[in-house]
Amino acid sequence: MEDQNNTNPEEEKNQNEGQNTGGSEESNSGLSSGGVAPVERASSVTPPEGSGSYTQEASQMFSSGLNLGFINQKVTKTREEIGKFVIGQHDMVDLLLISIFSNGHVLLEGVPGVAKTLTAKVLSKTLSVDFSRIQFTPDLMPSDVIGTSVFNLQNSEFTFKKGPVFSNIVLIDEINRAPAKTQAALFEVMEERQISYDGEVYKMEFPFLVLATQNPVEQEGTYNLPEAQLDRFLFKIKIGYPSLTEEQEILNRYKSNIKAPSLDSLAGIFTPKDLNEIQDIVEKVRIEDQLLSYIAQITDKTRNHAKLYLGGSPRASLSMMKASKAFAAIRGRDFVIPDDVQFVAPHVLNHRLIMTPEAEMEGISTEDIVQEIIGEVEVPR
Repeated sequence: MEDQNNTNPEEEKNQNEGQNTGGSEESNSGLSSGGVAPVERASSVTPPEGSGSYTQEASQMFSSGLNLGFINQKVTKTREEIGKFVIGQHDMVDLLLISIFSNGHVLLEGVPGVAKTLTAKVLSKTLSVDFSRIQFTPDLMPSDVIGTSVFNLQNSEFTFKKGPVFSNIVLIDEINRAPAKTQAALFEVMEERQISYDGEVYKMEFPFLVLATQNPVEQEGTYNLPEAQLDRFLFKIKIGYPSLTEEQEILNRYKSNIKAPSLDSLAGIFTPKDLNEIQDIVEKVRIEDQLLSYIAQITDKTRNHAKLYLGGSPRASLSMMKASKAFAAIRGRDFVIPDDVQFVAPHVLNHRLIMTPEAEMEGISTEDIVQEIIGEVEVPR
């Protein structure tokens, strides 16, 4: 995802006069050779149309006391590692990193063969944590996911045997293939990061993230995820086909490979301690009351839109706020601007909205409605 921010001449003048703009200590322009958007000084961020005065005021108000260079270093290395196996899909990689830094779960949706599972596996390899993969099928039972009690002949007692969900990164492939009973087994663990079984509560170790994939075609024999479960995902990332140039690059890279690519060469970049430190930094990213009102107005408009039967919940607003703060930190800023909210809003809301039958017949997508709402809400100044 290219950074299109430009330097503001007035802010450059302020820098020369010794004013503290609150940005990061490093300044780069353009993309690196690896397609990585570098961290830029906060003063060089171009605000969305109509929000210039807001960004200038915020950059002078907030002083950077956060270790944003640490985040930039980790993000850059992660993009390089993922780029060894996944061509393009820069927005998807950024959104996955945002979800990790925001401590949120992700639903990946795309047709077969667009590297959904590969990307999730590659990302998990960059995290020096436990990883498990669950293939959802129509005959999968809840006990196959969370675990079950096993009778111990030595002490004549039942002991709880933990299931594959007891891991740090859990990849659930084809989540819509399992029946509702099995899908419901994920409700508690995704929201509260714990399992209740036979009167006992089993806590998940930090970090705990669910990366789920689903196929939007071949709906025979699938079970739509209930709205309550969809609401527990921070993002629903829709993955499209690569461009012609990216397709040619994929063929070029794998023209000499017959066997499946080995992921053993991937280096672990994040440790649990690193993730905990980054999440602490993200929590300290500043967001003004004007932007909180901006987020609330976007969510409120989804509840009163003529083409929507169901709008976003307060959890959607909270998710938008957390994701915006994480995106700002990735971009090298210790404060949120409207651009951050506008980038994450469609991915936060697209799976939380239900359109009216009339809107569906018109062929309108939830993303179209979200973009329409963003265009209607006044940008903070």
